[in-house]
Amino acid sequence: VAWVVIWPLVPVFFKIRWRNLERMPAAGGVIIATNHVSYADPLVFARFVWDTRRVPRFLIKESLFKVFFVGQLLRGAKQIPVSRDSAEAGQSLRKGVEALGRGECVCIYPEGTVTRDPDFWPMVGRTGVARLALSTDAPVVPVAQWGPQRSVDVYNRRFRLLPRKEAHCVAGPPVGLPADRGRPVVAGP
Repeated sequence: VAWVVIWPLVPVFFKIRWRNLERMPAAGGVIIATNHVSYADPLVFARFVWDTRRVPRFLIKESLFKVFFVGQLLRGAKQIPVSRDSAEAGQSLRKGVEALGRGECVCIYPEGTVTRDPDFWPMVGRTGVARLALSTDAPVVPVAQWGPQRSVDVYNRRFRLLPRKEAHCVAGPPVGLPADRGRPVVAGP
């Protein structure tokens, strides 16, 4: 259901501009890390990932799984709930590691939330991306996205879906951490 709705709906509200799709591995576990500029960008980013012929498995805050109908869609799409700022937060990373072991595409916002920077610069990232990468052989593909914040900017109370705004996603080259693989993975300070 999510694919049937999101895939055709994104181009209705955004002029999609993708670059470097070929940098996404065609198969095998991969971690995709991207900046979070708007509550609309998961829809845009999901479309970007689908256009690389991969199925996204997002790490998503657990509270969204409790929202009527939204939770059913997220569970049905096999998204991964994150209990932020709790002892259970590590469980989501274990589920991410399992998904990567099955060859899936795990998508993560390193900041863990939509940026609150007035110019939409990323905030300080958390350790999830590194912990996933160090726990698996999966490469990390960094993706920069820009544009959805021009349509949906919750913090400044701006909602302008029309006229369509450009939404950009640009994939960087895959990054691996071979020198650090096998070292103990511990939570940061």
